[in-house]
Amino acid sequence: MTIEVDAAVIGTGQAAPALAVALAQRGEKVALFEGALVGGTCVNNGCTPTKTLRKSARVAYLARRGAEFGVITGEVTIDFAAAMNRMQDRVDTACTGLESWITGTKGVTLVREFASFTGGREGAFELKAGDTAIRAKRVYLNTGTRPFIPPIPGMADVPHLTNESLLKLRTLPKHLIVIGGSYIGLEMGQIFRRLGSEVTVIETAPRITAREDEDITQSITAFLEKEGLKIITGQAVTKVERAGDGIAVSVGGERVEGSHVLVATGRLPNTEKLNLASVGVNTDQRGFVPTNGRLETNVPGIWALGDINKRGAFTHTSFHDHEIVLANHDGGNRSADDRTMCYAMFTDPPFARVGMSESEARQSGKRVLMATFEMKNISRAKEESETAGMIKLLVDAETDHFLGFAMVGISADEILHIFTNFMAAKGTARTMKEALPAHPCVAEFFPTILGKLKPLQ
Repeated sequence: MTIEVDAAVIGTGQAAPALAVALAQRGEKVALFEGALVGGTCVNNGCTPTKTLRKSARVAYLARRGAEFGVITGEVTIDFAAAMNRMQDRVDTACTGLESWITGTKGVTLVREFASFTGGREGAFELKAGDTAIRAKRVYLNTGTRPFIPPIPGMADVPHLTNESLLKLRTLPKHLIVIGGSYIGLEMGQIFRRLGSEVTVIETAPRITAREDEDITQSITAFLEKEGLKIITGQAVTKVERAGDGIAVSVGGERVEGSHVLVATGRLPNTEKLNLASVGVNTDQRGFVPTNGRLETNVPGIWALGDINKRGAFTHTSFHDHEIVLANHDGGNRSADDRTMCYAMFTDPPFARVGMSESEARQSGKRVLMATFEMKNISRAKEESETAGMIKLLVDAETDHFLGFAMVGISADEILHIFTNFMAAKGTARTMKEALPAHPCVAEFFPTILGKLKPLQ
């Protein structure tokens, strides 16, 4: 069977369904291809399940602290299978709703097969998905990434978990060893610690969250260690092997034994099956697809959206990609080069950042003002007994525009948006300092913090 469409969208990550539906609503004929799970990483083994499970872990954490708030709960026990089934119910509901939306949209055909190029040229790309041949005027790639498993001696010979297989467990790990001290590793490490596992995090870099400023890392390390996570940094993992019914990891001169090992050491792009060479689409050495600011590849008529274009491996950047492409399809002139990167790590408390870090500001050549403030000095944080963390603000001394915001603390993931929006609107520090805040809130302290700005030394 051969079908001809205006647009072929490959993959159903965060950018693809919304783009496919929007194009169909503009009268185009669209084919949307998915060879695995509709919804991609976010819905199936990323944001949706992990934030659902995070809530179960937080409830357990608060229940254990009940007496601190005058609430006597007795012994707290975890029904791990029930928590995981609650998570899966949320995933199933999200997937069902998403698929119903796609298949219920006139003009969109959902093809449940992997699609790859077979040839063609601008204006007439040829693809194959199972037994279906497709000719498309335009093609949009949104195939996402998968876990990277490092070539550690012994790793291929032992059972190991990724962010995907971890969520299939229904028996709580006695001791979870996490290789990787960034977002996935730390989020899942804390969640499983709160659900009752012993947790050891191993990071080969000198510190966890190595891309962030050192004081931010110290703040995150402090609350994780307070909850009982063991963190090993600056040592290479030299071997992974079986140890009875469990796993042993050799790191530095230490041997760490656990029941399970989670590998959270980065991601690889899902581009190897696309046969991009057949149409001349360039990739880098790892398989990522470079684009210009309009998210166009080097081949006219082919776009790359989401994680595979290396413009931010986040759900929100992928969705934002679709908005840029759609706006330009409608005659606009939007560019991914114009956005200021923001992200959050959903530990508890969360970490959030937009714009420059302090180290980046020091290297920028700009005259920069900085202020920091400890969460333990914020009234709302003290009232809620959530005093872990800190806030850091960076301001351009010449323009009074914000250069960066970083926060570890209660509601950091939501407060982040004050600064993403303020920076997008070119708001000044003076405007924020003179605005009227509401009390009692964490964000009401920003005028106070801005009053402490000093030149970077």
